[in-house]
Amino acid sequence: MKSGTSIGANYCEATEASSKKDFSNKISISKKETKETKYWLRIVGVSESKLKPEAINLWKEAHELNLIFGKIK
Repeated sequence: MKSGTSIGANYCEATEASSKKDFSNKISISKKETKETKYWLRIVGVSESKLKPEAINLWKEAHELNLIFGKIK
């Protein structure tokens, strides 16, 4: 939950950045948080079989965000 919500929080911070460097830093943090979120979603998918389909869908969304943040930076 924490890493997943951090993605959005840092993106919101990036949109209000005071400089290009600050923007890049916040986007970079969001990208890192997507990687952590993907890790935890893999753990959930493996350990809780009933949650696996939802974990897979959320993992895909986190992956898409990771790709987007990689292009923005």
